[in-house]
Amino acid sequence: MLILRSLAFNIAFYANLIVWLIAALPTLVLPRRAIMAVVRGWAKTNQLLLRAIAGIKVEMRGLEKIPSGGCLVAAKHQSFWETFALFPLFADPSFIMKRELGFIPLFGWFALKAQMITVDRGARSAALRSMAEQARQQTAAGRQILIFPEGTRRAPGEPPAYKYGVVHLYSELKVPCLPIALNSGVFWPRRRFLRQPGTIVVEVLEPIAPGLDKGDFLERLVREIEGASNRLLEETRQASAR
Repeated sequence: MLILRSLAFNIAFYANLIVWLIAALPTLVLPRRAIMAVVRGWAKTNQLLLRAIAGIKVEMRGLEKIPSGGCLVAAKHQSFWETFALFPLFADPSFIMKRELGFIPLFGWFALKAQMITVDRGARSAALRSMAEQARQQTAAGRQILIFPEGTRRAPGEPPAYKYGVVHLYSELKVPCLPIALNSGVFWPRRRFLRQPGTIVVEVLEPIAPGLDKGDFLERLVREIEGASNRLLEETRQASAR
């Protein structure tokens, strides 16, 4: 049954993606808010498919902690799930993404239309400067900058590997940093076909005010995100054992 439900969900997920990509074509000549509305609609229909077909529910905790206006959002990255599911939580989000993704037909066009922040990882110091400048303009306009501090998906429970980019942004932007913990990798594992039924939990943690020393900031960010994510993982294990 798990294999059949996972197969059905994956087929529905990609069919849904194709439908939304085609429906979004007119937004290329419309104001940016049009593509943002389409992305929200796509994200919400994905959640409905997850619940109806794969038996995966979602619980959001701490949404009242999201500050208004521009901020830096640092989220744990365990699955493809959070690349779309976190989008509707924010008024006007902008994701940090690899420059190569902007070259993908349709997807890349829409990402650029939405004014997502692209980073050339090979450029190193120049990439950091460009990322910070783009993010500074976005936060000044009241947007929320979403970054996955580890840069890539890591399985639940794996040792953390935070990159310098989030520290650089925190230092340069001088806006609150909002940590987010989650357990999505238990139910939507990276590089795996199966979708495990259960409840994905997203926990928004207390914002970190600007002004901390870089080392102190990174230590606090890692401690809070990893501590909360490990706690959610333990909750999931205990729930499965009942």
